[in-house]
Amino acid sequence: MAEKVVIATRRSRLALWQAEHVKAALQRAHPGLAVELLPLSTKGDELLDVSLSKEGGKGLFIKELENALAAGRADLAVHSMKDLPAELPPGFALAAITGRDDARDVLVSPRAQSLQALPAGAVVGTSSLRRQAQAAARHPRLAFAALRGNVETRLAKLDRGEYAAIVLAAAGLKRLGLEARITAYISLEESLPAPGQAALGIECLAGRADLRALAVALEDREASLCVRAEREVSRALGGNCALPLAAHAECKGDRIALRALVASPDGAAIARAECEGPATDPEAIGARAAALLRERGATEILAALAP
Repeated sequence: MAEKVVIATRRSRLALWQAEHVKAALQRAHPGLAVELLPLSTKGDELLDVSLSKEGGKGLFIKELENALAAGRADLAVHSMKDLPAELPPGFALAAITGRDDARDVLVSPRAQSLQALPAGAVVGTSSLRRQAQAAARHPRLAFAALRGNVETRLAKLDRGEYAAIVLAAAGLKRLGLEARITAYISLEESLPAPGQAALGIECLAGRADLRALAVALEDREASLCVRAEREVSRALGGNCALPLAAHAECKGDRIALRALVASPDGAAIARAECEGPATDPEAIGARAAALLRERGATEILAALAP
């Protein structure tokens, strides 16, 4: 068993919080283990003036971390599961999925207590086509604009008046101690989350059985089962985490209930699916949901997004 591990992480305050969280959990599980962080800048952090969906998706946030693993500069990498592509590159493995926090989206606004209360034409900022599509379907009179940058940067843009409201992940604000900025929680019915939202993933080289043995102590069985079902929907429909695709699963005893959708960015077309099955095979539930989505128009919606 390793005596020291190095964790690769992005440099943002949220990413560092997440890496520190994993570091502390590893040291609790393995007393005497030395853990260091290796903060790195990623292309996703540097490209702030373009849409992620046009530049390769959220996988841009992880390439440099995987390069550090491959070069031996780091042993583990910590990711937000919603940023991790459904298919990992050959030679890499997901060693553990940690317990999930609040998976809901939230509204942050100085002007209104809900999207419904905003005036017609009000500009809502979001980094996600998924959030935009679902909000636009319910509130077509609002305007939506891209919102990039880390959490603090997005809040600063709101405070400068560039947006009437912004939509963020609840988990990120809570982890940064910014829960007081939340104006309202958006229900799962109104804004279904991204696959893996609010869960953390620990990645390593596939051949490092020693590291996988270390990380497995942090695995949360229920979160892992649910996230695996959600990620299978994404994998079956193309694996791009920048797509306007949502999936959220819940464990109910020995079964998993999964909801998923694919939407056009303007919210005009939405395909929905709900599936339930035994927790022993979460990927089968995700695959079934993806098949239902295709039957209900997802293929055509996604084809219209192709460049």
